[in-house]
Amino acid sequence: MSIRTWAISFILVGSLIGLAGCAEKTNGEEAELEHKVTELEKKLEEQKAAEEAARKAAAEAEAKRKAEEEAKKPKVVNVVDPISKNIIKSLIPVDMGFGTDNVKYKNELENWAKELARGTDTTPGYDSKMVLDKIDANGQVIKGKPRVILEEAELVNKIIEASVKGGDVVLPIYVTESGYKPEDAANLSEVVVATYTTKFNPSITGRNKNIELSAQAIDNVIVGTGDIFSFNHTVGPSDEAHGYQPAQEIVNKQLVMGIGGGICQTSSTLFNAVDQLAIEYVEWHHHSLTVGYVPVGRDATVSYGGKDFQFKNTAGVPLLIKAVYNPNGTLTVEVRTSAAYQSLLQKR
Repeated sequence: MSIRTWAISFILVGSLIGLAGCAEKTNGEEAELEHKVTELEKKLEEQKAAEEAARKAAAEAEAKRKAEEEAKKPKVVNVVDPISKNIIKSLIPVDMGFGTDNVKYKNELENWAKELARGTDTTPGYDSKMVLDKIDANGQVIKGKPRVILEEAELVNKIIEASVKGGDVVLPIYVTESGYKPEDAANLSEVVVATYTTKFNPSITGRNKNIELSAQAIDNVIVGTGDIFSFNHTVGPSDEAHGYQPAQEIVNKQLVMGIGGGICQTSSTLFNAVDQLAIEYVEWHHHSLTVGYVPVGRDATVSYGGKDFQFKNTAGVPLLIKAVYNPNGTLTVEVRTSAAYQSLLQKR
């Protein structure tokens, strides 16, 4: 409270005391004192109102000043990982061309989002293919990994929207689990819904070992509804470290020796089996030369780190792949499902 306010309060109290101590005063004098008290009270209220208005004006001025200072600061967009909640990158849009060259700004964001999703030569990306579940020799499910996708276009759009005022943008990451129920696993081998067999020469040991190893890799793999099967991702590297041996393979229309030669017979046998069902091809390539183990145009060449054979299970039910290697010279790939799903299966 100000000095003036205290003074007015003091005068008011003194007047009240004087009024109480002079009972003999006339009515006119009493009325005059009451008028003075009223005037003092009015001035006190006016003083309080003026002080309150001054405080309010000062606060508004300070808020305006801070807002103006904040407006001058460059906006910052923080990109946040949804799992760790950590900020993985802080962007200053105006420094990247936002507002002056929006095309350049968007292109730069798209390139960064692509690297973030798919990775670089030195840094892995957020995207990862699904590792399909598999049934072991004891009938137990070996869990794989879900499919993880960072939606690049959505991320770019979110950052551009946030660039106006700044703020946080959470990475739009989508995780897809395998499309089958855990209780289905025990019954998926009940009914054979598609099968195909190819032959090989039992005497070519290196090539046959490669067929055997790749067949073992795809055997008992569960392909749920909507799942994408990748031969390369399922089989893995066909190199010496994983037991693969030298054998002839087709490279640029020539037969050459290479580690892992023969695995394309496994991928081609698989293709001819699943092709009987209403599946959708994601990736499929032919050899540069004809092969003798399947009809012309019915092959599926693969090369780890290169060409792949991929299909999406759009047949309507979860499937189980069985690969039977016979050292006497045959490879059979069966596609199975449970008896309960057989009537729902869609074929070509």
